[in-house]
Amino acid sequence: MTTLKLAIQKSGRLSEKSIRLLQSCGIQVSNGTSRLKAAADNFPLEVLYLRDDDIPQYVADGVADIGIVGENVVTEKQKAVTTVEPLGFSKCRLSLAIRREETYQGVAQLAGKKIATSYPVILNQYLQSKGVSAQIEEISGSVEIAPSIGLADAVCDIVSTGSTLMTNGLKEVETVMKSQAVLIATPNLPSEKANLLDQLVFRINAVNRARKHKYILLNAPNDTLAEISRLLPGMNSPTVTPLAREGWSSVHSVMEEDSFWETIEALRQAGAEGILVVPIEKMIV
Repeated sequence: MTTLKLAIQKSGRLSEKSIRLLQSCGIQVSNGTSRLKAAADNFPLEVLYLRDDDIPQYVADGVADIGIVGENVVTEKQKAVTTVEPLGFSKCRLSLAIRREETYQGVAQLAGKKIATSYPVILNQYLQSKGVSAQIEEISGSVEIAPSIGLADAVCDIVSTGSTLMTNGLKEVETVMKSQAVLIATPNLPSEKANLLDQLVFRINAVNRARKHKYILLNAPNDTLAEISRLLPGMNSPTVTPLAREGWSSVHSVMEEDSFWETIEALRQAGAEGILVVPIEKMIV
């Protein structure tokens, strides 16, 4: 039987979130972080546990058919892979940072300076786009301490909250790129594996779409139904059911998380009452 081989990070937050995504897609994988691979129980999928920096190479070589890895790693490694789907988690940014006491007047002031980073390709491309020539010091870890030990004048490193930079006396001054976890694939997969990938992507989209939406139920006076339907278009249109209370109806619909509070306030002003908001597990359109 054809099996799809998926490479994920061996350990860490990206690994945990990748496994949770598979579980949300109804795919159960036994804990294989203490070994190199594990098979899914209910989907033709084999999971390979690798260093995240190695995943693009394994996918490009066809050792793994697909992989979940940070967009920043894909860009840095420049391997021949196809980005199939952004996954919406492990969001971060690759940023330039300088000593906290320094005044920052723009990226041009880094000309001729030493910049420490684990992402020399991305940093070089960025500096070239800005017309800045600097000396890039490639190091594999603890980038943030480079200025304090005299190795570099600035750093280019992954930032989530910025707390690590602050702890090391640095401040973020430029965003070089924004990143998130992405699903990548070997180009030109055989048709059997491409079909399995399509099935997996279908499930992932259903899960991610659900995370971005809420199911809402409310009661509304009939004379405001037109306005409430405008505020809650749903997937096609809201479901409206008459209540035992004369002149009132129950409205069921789906709304986007991003506009949640603004929409709720508008619904209240339109006369909606008894508003219930329920998370959605899967959303298939």
